[in-house]
Amino acid sequence: MENLILEVADRVGLITLNRPERKNALSTEMIVELQQAFLQFEADKDVKVILIKAAGNVFCSGADLVKMKEMQSEPWGVNLQDAKQLEQLYRIIYTLKKVVIAQIEGHALAGGCGLASIADFSFSIPEAKFGYPEVKIGFVPSIVALFLKRKIGGKARPLLLSGDSITAEQALNIGMIYEVVSKEEIGHRVWTYAQHLCHTNSGQAMALTKQLLFRIQNMNFGEALNYTAEQNVDARLTTDCKKGVQDFIDKKRMEW
Repeated sequence: MENLILEVADRVGLITLNRPERKNALSTEMIVELQQAFLQFEADKDVKVILIKAAGNVFCSGADLVKMKEMQSEPWGVNLQDAKQLEQLYRIIYTLKKVVIAQIEGHALAGGCGLASIADFSFSIPEAKFGYPEVKIGFVPSIVALFLKRKIGGKARPLLLSGDSITAEQALNIGMIYEVVSKEEIGHRVWTYAQHLCHTNSGQAMALTKQLLFRIQNMNFGEALNYTAEQNVDARLTTDCKKGVQDFIDKKRMEW
């Protein structure tokens, strides 16, 4: 891939954004490659957790504005097809069967902040800034708004309307990211946490939990109750649950 570096080690699929000269801006080509990378790792039996990070001093600056300027001369339908690539990327990450961790060692803005918001666990250094500055250039943070509002509720409104950046600590306080770690320690902390998930949690159970959280959001209360009962049965009949219950009864150390 031209815009990404892909690696697999110790059951972790690592995706590195590799356009540091463009602040890892999301060109259409990079978005398509990211779609392929996430789906590739989802299908890889040797990968249990996916980690996304970036080369350079910026995690991701959002959309590639040079590319956007070029697209503005194209018809509406062509622009829609282009926009749907980003929508599809976010959809893939949000519904992926495997846990996604983001390691943020630089500013995450606009679409890049969207990546940080959609990841299941986002770890950031204190110096990183987060924000959706689209309104400052006359643009609208439309696709990211859907996912951000689902994650932090009403706190998304002032963030999207102001376009102002917030610190990593503020992002942590409103629930946008999971943890703030020093630059010296973040690599070790994230890798240790990824290994913790690999060794202590069932892959099938994490996949079903992600599916559960995604599905119940759009159901009324009665539908959600019925679905959760069915999910309870689906989970107890998985091979992982059968193994986990038997290991617990036998007082064996569970190792996934």
